[in-house]
Amino acid sequence: MALIDGIKRQLRSVIEWQNPDSDVLLEQWTENGDEIKNASKLIVGPGQGCIFVYQGQVRAVIEEQCMINLQTDNVPFWTTIKKFMQFFESEHKVGIYFFKKTKILDQKWGTTSLIKYQDPKYRFPIGLKAYGNYSYQIADAQAFFVNIVGSHNRMGIDEFRQVISARIIQPISDYLAECGYSYADIDANRDEIARGIAIKLAITFRKLGFSIGDFRIEGTDFDDDTLRRINRIADLTAEAQAAQAVGLDYAKVQQLDAMREAARNESGAAGAGMGLGAGVALGQNMAQGLSEVPRSMTNNVEDISAKLAQLKQLFESELISEAEYAAKKQELLAKL
Repeated sequence: MALIDGIKRQLRSVIEWQNPDSDVLLEQWTENGDEIKNASKLIVGPGQGCIFVYQGQVRAVIEEQCMINLQTDNVPFWTTIKKFMQFFESEHKVGIYFFKKTKILDQKWGTTSLIKYQDPKYRFPIGLKAYGNYSYQIADAQAFFVNIVGSHNRMGIDEFRQVISARIIQPISDYLAECGYSYADIDANRDEIARGIAIKLAITFRKLGFSIGDFRIEGTDFDDDTLRRINRIADLTAEAQAAQAVGLDYAKVQQLDAMREAARNESGAAGAGMGLGAGVALGQNMAQGLSEVPRSMTNNVEDISAKLAQLKQLFESELISEAEYAAKKQELLAKL
């Protein structure tokens, strides 16, 4: 039986990648124990390429559909290899790897970690999540084999997608940091951002032996910290616009809100009086509608606010008693 197997191994063999799995990007030919027999033929089918590796080095790459008779055809790389192999029996095996040349379409990508950059308008840190799709194609088989495949004898499309996803984060972060888009501009400029990122990715991935195309951003989201900041900005913007609509200065509205909040936190009649005074002042200002707020009222509010702050400092420094503090505060609030 061993004799028959030995004879079979010396017979003519056809080296080809037949019916490769749809999810395989690159695969090593392992038939016949990796030994190339006398009078073998190499067939490279449509949409395929072939890489020859000998003694750890890429000796040749075939990227055209063809059939080569390895016994008689004048193929320089093959002639060189044959000099090292006696009767095709040698401890030096030839590694033959077939790969797909066709474009791999509709590949999904998503950020595995947050893309972090500084918002150029509001000056706070952004944590962005994004996802989309792209297509790619092996463009330089030798660079792809050396930089990506390495010692693997098989690489699937899903496995390679993980390689790409891990390398996408940095180019996207760099681009967003350089382009000057605030968080509010991301969705409106999604196509332009995708084009800019695609250029950066093309430069990065070309060095690794493949090209990337049709890069698209389908959706974005922010982390919880960023969303809290965004919602705070939205609330403040809405309040400022509301104040402007009724003719109020937003800073004065904030002062009155602070006085009202202080009154809520104070106990006793004095606190209630402060809350009432602040509420009355705010109601009077709002009643002005779109008319201008009288300057005398504005000056009066500012003067009383300053005096209340000084009065509280005196009380906290124990320079006046609690009774004196309450009486004087009620006197000042009455002037509102």
